[in-house]
Amino acid sequence: MKLIKIVLASLVFASALAAQTITVAAAANMKYAADDIAKVFTKESGIGVKIITGSSGKLTQQIMSGAPYDAFLSADVEFPAKLAQGGFTTTPSQVYAYGTLILWSATGADLSKGVAVVADPSVKKIAVANPKTAPYGIEAMNAMKYYKVANDAAPKIITAESISQVGAYVTTQAVDIGFMAKSIVLSPEMKNVGKWVEVDPKSYNTIDQAMVGLKNASPENQIAAKKFLRFMSSAKALEILKANGYGLPAKK
Repeated sequence: MKLIKIVLASLVFASALAAQTITVAAAANMKYAADDIAKVFTKESGIGVKIITGSSGKLTQQIMSGAPYDAFLSADVEFPAKLAQGGFTTTPSQVYAYGTLILWSATGADLSKGVAVVADPSVKKIAVANPKTAPYGIEAMNAMKYYKVANDAAPKIITAESISQVGAYVTTQAVDIGFMAKSIVLSPEMKNVGKWVEVDPKSYNTIDQAMVGLKNASPENQIAAKKFLRFMSSAKALEILKANGYGLPAKK
């Protein structure tokens, strides 16, 4: 009987360990990369990871409203800084990757023209992630201003909630062109959809994506979240980020 109790106790303990799962809020451009990194992290640590994606601004609002996220992978440094100023974070903000902005079309738009194509009369609708909540949307607008086509594009713009919705608009051909994160078009699901070109980086601000741990988590999950954030800087995670089209922070 004593042996049975010991075995049962061990099973319960092991089950509790295996059952620990953290919830990571991730900018929509990280949809595929975050999933891949989470799988490797779980395999090595035994800690499950649930990824919730959305625009960085909306995720920040949810965190400030008490959403039980354990860590945040933003598409910029401003939203993590806002959370830090509000006392919502447990770790310093750290840049984990640099994003790349692209133009994407599944309707055959002439992307050889680069961003200037948005002014072409044949282009009727352009999808841009909401600049108020999505950093990639902000930089899409900056790129159009740089090439002096923002006024021509303005009546054609369809504002998407996030990069994910831009993707939905492009793949269903609801728009002629979408400003997208390179990480999305390199994914297995999207790599054969339409055509894309990189936007010249001189036309927009560097998309430096930062991560932070969050206080909304339980003490146990705060510890697990810090382990996950440390793993984000590991060789395996950086290899996944690079394969997904991200630039990597310089090694310290």
